[in-house]
Amino acid sequence: MLGVGGSRRHLGREALRGGGRGGRVGGGHDPQAQKRELLRALQEKRQEQQRRRQEEEGKEGSEE
Repeated sequence: MLGVGGSRRHLGREALRGGGRGGRVGGGHDPQAQKRELLRALQEKRQEQQRRRQEEEGKEGSEE
């Protein structure tokens, strides 16, 4: 089926693994970047929970 679907672009290994054109050709999203984003969100969530817990403990101590 030569010639069907337009011209072909031969991609190198790097392009297939996410290199080139902003990392979007063949590789999709960068797994390391996704992992970093998930870890950042988890850390922020835990810090917020810890801050709320400390505020609640402070309120309980002042009520006594």
